[in-house]
Parts: sequence; structure tokens; C-alpha cells
Amino acid sequence: MFRRLLIANRGEIAIRVARTARAMGIHCIGVYSEADRTALHRTAMDESVEIGGPLPVQSYLNASAILRAARETRADAIHPGYGFLSEKADFAVRCAEAGIVFVGPPPEAIAVTGDKVSARRAMAEAGVPVTEGVDRVLRSVDEAREVAAEIGYPVLFKATAGGGGIGMSRVDRPEGLAESFEAAQSVAGANFGNPDLFLEKYLQKARHVEVQVLLGDHGAGVGFVERECSVQRRHQKLVEETPSPAIGAAVRRRLQEVAVRGLQSLGYRNAGTVEFLFHDRRFTFNEVNARLQVEHPITEMVTGVDLVRQQLRVASGEGIEFSQSEMRWKGHAIECRINAEDPLRNFLPSPGRIVDFRVPAGSQIRVDAGVAAGSIVPAFYDPLIAKLVVGGSSRDAAVRRMLQSVDAFEVRGIHSTLPFHRVLLSDRDFIKGKLWTTMVDDLRLVARIRSRGPWEQRIAEIAAAVAASGRLMSGPTVDLMRSKASAWSAAGRRQLLAGGDHAVPPRRRW
Repeated sequence: MFRRLLIANRGEIAIRVARTARAMGIHCIGVYSEADRTALHRTAMDESVEIGGPLPVQSYLNASAILRAARETRADAIHPGYGFLSEKADFAVRCAEAGIVFVGPPPEAIAVTGDKVSARRAMAEAGVPVTEGVDRVLRSVDEAREVAAEIGYPVLFKATAGGGGIGMSRVDRPEGLAESFEAAQSVAGANFGNPDLFLEKYLQKARHVEVQVLLGDHGAGVGFVERECSVQRRHQKLVEETPSPAIGAAVRRRLQEVAVRGLQSLGYRNAGTVEFLFHDRRFTFNEVNARLQVEHPITEMVTGVDLVRQQLRVASGEGIEFSQSEMRWKGHAIECRINAEDPLRNFLPSPGRIVDFRVPAGSQIRVDAGVAAGSIVPAFYDPLIAKLVVGGSSRDAAVRRMLQSVDAFEVRGIHSTLPFHRVLLSDRDFIKGKLWTTMVDDLRLVARIRSRGPWEQRIAEIAAAVAASGRLMSGPTVDLMRSKASAWSAAGRRQLLAGGDHAVPPRRRW
């Protein structure tokens, strides 16, 4: 096993990886940008190294700076977390050239899965059902128009080098195809340095399900119970759960089998996720994520498997600790992503200082957070600040526990997505397990969120102003403000726990 591990990431995932690595007796080395000098993830490390300016390209995407830090600190291996360099094949190659183990799949597998057209071809050749579309780059609007006419509208443009929904554009009618083609090319080129697009049939009311896979040496592999990731906004996941309320035992076994076989055909190794669209009682391949997923904690909760531990074991040559026949899962788990975004203002990022940060606690409640009270949320990075994960003996039990946990979660000083989660968890369709990838917009869930009550809004504004000035809050006035906020929260909690399709915290006048 490695003695010294450099974690090339920030925030909650850096803390999460360090927690397992340190429990395994591994010395953890962190990295940080100028903007993250006071970041919480530094406290989780045995030592940390500054790697550059605040922009990602100056720091967390700066492969040379990270490799230099690894050499200077005598790291045996690098864990990339997710995002940033985690799916960069050239970075994995450079790690190998420097004699440092990359905790992830081989560069060749990353290169294939990183190109969505290549991934489609490879999966089809391995016998994995693939969504109807074209397995080549579209060179012109006329070519795109021919393909769209052949497979039928609506269709979806996708960037070959894309990720996170960037570069996707839905087209419902021929009249909008040329404009969408040009717009998607522009977005893809700006974000990935590659404007290439391909086309797939757009599947309406489809679910997004995925299978976590672990592959060791010689192709030995394990497929886990599927995760449902259908609650999305603009192709960005907001809530995930496992297992899917729509998948039965026979389909589950088939999903696991084709996911493992598909990655085996690529010579894959370590952790990866195969994503599918589930529609008309069948599933088709969507894409591969050649890394650990944001939503991996829900898999850990129902299986008891530490996926980071297994990643480190595979990367060090020790192998997976169990086989497919030994894999067991129990109960249900849900994850809500807590982002520094304002759902009342079109999910605009909400950087700033966190004045108060209180998380729920209890049986089957897990919070992976990258911030605490007093933390600064920079404007340069992904807005994810925490992941709230709960489990239950059934889906109904997990939903109830999540609703209570979201209501007990407090973030002050910045806006967060907690109000959105309160509305979603009380929605009739969500409670019934009726999920699809456009449900947030179709059901106008964001429009159901009510703004905070006058006292709570004023408290947040005062707290943020005081924190920005560097003064501490104390005294009778603050105690009164806190009591008013607590009363508002209690009123909201009573209404939410009573259920109902449109249950949201009420406006209160004090």
C-alpha cells in the first residue's frame, strides 16, 4: 500500500478521500490555490502545498504544478477525486512517466470513454444497448439535418468531449436545428477546446440510472446496485438515490452485467460508472464516467463498502476485497447536493462567507462537507459545498428522514439549494417515485419556492454584513434575532412534515 498520497482536489471530496486514506495509515498531502488558503480541506491533510492562482487553470487544472508538488513531497500516488484532472488521459500518462501511481483507470480507457462517440462504438461492440443516434462527428448542418430526419425529432446535440450537460442542445423541430447546431458548437468549443458534435434521439420522460463498477487486475469486476439520478436541472444532477424505484430484480441483474462487461471490454481498471437512460421499460447506454462519482456515498450507505478504500487497493495492486457473489445491499439511500446557489434567482452562484453552518446528525445521516462556519466560498469553482446523505429501511423511510434532515440543515450568509430540496421532497410525484430527467422544469418546482420570511432575510443580511466587517455577533439583539429565526424554521418544519404536494415553509410576519 502507498505510504504517501497526494490528493489533487479541493472541498468535500478532498476531505472524503483523506478520511479513508488516513484510516489506512497513509500520509495525506493536500494542494490548494491562492483562493483556498483558508479552505477547510487543508485541515484534513497531514501537509499541504500551494499550487497557483485562484483560477482552476492556474492551480487545480495545472498538471505541471501538481506533479511538481507530488515530487517535492515524495508522493507515491495521486488521487484526483472528481472533476479537474480526474478524466484527463494525458495527466495519467504524465503520472506514469514521473513514476507516480494515478489512482484511476488506465490512460487508454480514459481516452476512449472521454470521447463520447468512441465510447458509444465501444459499448455497442461489447453488446451494450446504445441510444439511437450517430457514431460519427457531424461536419455540417446539412449532415445533422439528414440524421435528424432519419431518427426522428426531438433530437439532442451532444459534444463529443462534453461533460456535465455542457454542449447539449435539444431540437424539437427542423426549423430550430441550424441555430441549435451553431450554438452547441460554440459552447463546446469554448468549454472543451473542441467544437465536435454528434446527435442522439431525445428520449422524453426518460430516467437516468447508472451502475457503479469496480474492476481489478485480470478483469475481475463487481457491479453495484443501480443509482437513480433523474432529478436534474439543465442536465446537472441535484438529487440521487439507490436503488431506483423503477428497476426490478431482473433488469438490475442485466444492468450490472452489461456495465461490467462494457468496461471490461475497454481494459478498464479501478472505479468507474456506466450511465444509462431507462425508457419504455428498457435501458440504453448514455456515457461512462471514468472516476469516482459525486453520488458515491449512497452506494456506500446501502452496501457498507468504502469505495475509496477499494480504489486505493486496486491502484496499489492489492485488489478488490470481495466478489460479485459476495456483494450485498440493504435498504434505501438518498443524496441531496447542497450548492452555494440561489434557486430563487435561476440558481445563480452565491459565493461569500458562511456565517453559520449547522448540519443534521443521527442514525443513517451522513454529511460530506467542504465548508464550516466562517468558510469562504470562492467564485472560481463548482458551487457544491456539501452532500447530505440519508438511509432508511425503505424508500418511504429514507424520504421522511431526508425531509427532516434538510429542514435541520442551516446555511447562513450565502444562499443555498436547501429551499429547492424542501419543495422537491414534498412533491407528490417524487414521493411516489415517479421521476424523469426534466421533472424540475416540467413540474415548475422552482416556482413553488417561496422567498424567506422578512425576519430571516434580514438576519441573513445583517449576519453577512457583520461577518464581512470581521466583527463577532453577540448580545441580546442577536439572541432575539436567533429566536425569531428558530420560530420561522419550526413553523416551516411543521408544515413540511405534514406532507402535501406544495408544502413549503410559510412566510411569517414578526
